[in-house]
Amino acid sequence: MNILIAGGGNMGKTYADAFIANHALAKEELYILEHSPEKVAYFKSLGFENVFFQPDGYVSHMDIVILAIKPQDRHELFPKIAPFIHSRQIVLSIMAGVTMQTIAQSLPTPKIVRAMPNLPAQIGMGMTGFTSTDAVTKEEIFNIQNLLNTTGKTLYFDDESKLDAVTAISGSGPAYVFYFMDAMIQTAMQMGFTKVQAELMVEQTFMGAVHLLNTYRLSCKEWISKVASKGGTTEAALHQFDQHQLQHSICKGLQAALQRAVELGQ
Repeated sequence: MNILIAGGGNMGKTYADAFIANHALAKEELYILEHSPEKVAYFKSLGFENVFFQPDGYVSHMDIVILAIKPQDRHELFPKIAPFIHSRQIVLSIMAGVTMQTIAQSLPTPKIVRAMPNLPAQIGMGMTGFTSTDAVTKEEIFNIQNLLNTTGKTLYFDDESKLDAVTAISGSGPAYVFYFMDAMIQTAMQMGFTKVQAELMVEQTFMGAVHLLNTYRLSCKEWISKVASKGGTTEAALHQFDQHQLQHSICKGLQAALQRAVELGQ
């Protein structure tokens, strides 16, 4: 199987490294297309053999073409690669907001997969939602999922519109977690802890909580009740959260992210 990654940015390199590290394909089966000469030289210095500055006949020999570029860069890339794309190839796009219909109008293949990974994919802990056109077979979907699983976990959706919600929840999600963590770190420092102490306490608390959730079959609400004893410190904090409608604000924020994802796709 030959795979071309168009775009050598953070996610392009993430996929290149993950595919090789997980033995999903050999280095000679991986091709990289990068419009920056510096990036071409960089990938070659890392031992990648098939790194190109311009598309050419080699594109036609690819089984999968991964579009790991910024959405706005498609206007420059699509006309260059379209002459080499054919109907048996799968085009896998991770461009935020660009629909499969938009891709199909520019690239001559009915086999299109659209995926939305998130930042932790860079360390193999990502969450990726993906969907496909009807022309992609079940076997091909299985193969694509195996590739995406090299960067974390995946969920397949029949409905493409679900990817807007994926963007709002898991795509943007790490930023929400960092936002809450930063508030806790800043408050801990106000309480007299050093920055190093505050960061250690907060980071370990988050990691411990996630591991608890993954280890035992209890819901978030059940874990909250285990931590929050009646009349205790946790209950005092939760009461403040409720007084300021924190949960409502979080929900409104996620809905705003969803709305913006829809707008970007139009």
